[in-house]
Amino acid sequence: MNKLLAAGFCVLLTGISQAWAYEAGDVVVRFGPTYVDPAGDGALDGALDVDSNTQLGVSTSYMLNPNFGVAVLAATPFKHDITLNGATIGSTKHLPPTVTAQYHFNTGTPFRPYVGAGVNYTQFFSEKSTLGKLDLSHSWGLAAEAGFDYALTDKWAFNAGLWYADIDTKAKLDGSKLDTVKIDPWVYMLGMSYTF
Repeated sequence: MNKLLAAGFCVLLTGISQAWAYEAGDVVVRFGPTYVDPAGDGALDGALDVDSNTQLGVSTSYMLNPNFGVAVLAATPFKHDITLNGATIGSTKHLPPTVTAQYHFNTGTPFRPYVGAGVNYTQFFSEKSTLGKLDLSHSWGLAAEAGFDYALTDKWAFNAGLWYADIDTKAKLDGSKLDTVKIDPWVYMLGMSYTF
């Protein structure tokens, strides 16, 4: 009887392990509040800086096999106040789509960590300033990510994700060059994921 129970338990664990592992062709959609925290040195020796903001983020991974996937991070537009020596002088909005190649670790448990690296493109728009006409150039840069899914069912999981992106933008005021603004944000997302 004990051998029969042990065999049944092993079969159950194998089935659960397979349910928790991704398969080629799976699409994993992760979504939740996403916090962008600029960590760069700003510009003008740190006098010009960009504040943080939270929006709804969505990350979608297409699994090429159980371990490797390609992911795209998107979000509703982030809005940031721009400060000069601590005083708000304007604002801007941006969209930061990020594409990464991911590696997913198959632990055989509900805990499914992953890491990734790729490229970020940031488009700034709706720039405003009390000092004049502000213009911020678009940015290309490298990006890295780490995160995990914790499976609740074969479809739903709890998700936490972290990204770092190299975002530098050249600032102009009334057509005159100011400086290169180093934003270099850490991006945090906490939410859920669903596997199709």
